[in-house]
Amino acid sequence: MTAGQDDQEQPVPWTQWDAPRDRWLMSDDACNGWPRSLLLEVCARIVFPTVLMVSVYLLFAGHHDAGGGFSGGLVAGLAFVLRYMAGGSAELAAAIRIHPPVVIGAGLTLAVVTALVPALFGETVLASAQWTLDVPVLGELKIATNLFLDVGVYLLIVGVVVDLLRTVGAGTEKGVMLDDEEVERT
Repeated sequence: MTAGQDDQEQPVPWTQWDAPRDRWLMSDDACNGWPRSLLLEVCARIVFPTVLMVSVYLLFAGHHDAGGGFSGGLVAGLAFVLRYMAGGSAELAAAIRIHPPVVIGAGLTLAVVTALVPALFGETVLASAQWTLDVPVLGELKIATNLFLDVGVYLLIVGVVVDLLRTVGAGTEKGVMLDDEEVERT
């Protein structure tokens, strides 16, 4: 057993259970030369969870009110754009741990399967069914199958926005770094 394994197996004292393990903001070394604004980074970190919650609300409210998978996915995509604007690709990588093509594939698969399942039961494609459940605390809860289609569209839109930020942003970051090198030469 090595010394590194001994360090990992040490129990954490209960006074440090809720201590943060990661830094809240990136260090100067982690930003890859992206121009930084401390105010923008702090605001993005504070606003990001709230915008994601609004997007989830829009996703679930879309069945009866304005919203749905597309608009909820766009709002979530804007949250990721805000994180990207604050710190570039390093900040975006800290915000999302799953590769965007996986999110796109999962959303597309869920949407297509949800659209085609009614055809297996002799219904038209994209037909919807609805179940009503009595939940003790929440009361009557209605679940429609088109919610799964909305979740698939939501995942698809979020994945596309994050993938665009990742691919287009990589070229932008190279341009920013080249501009800095040109400034240093002059």
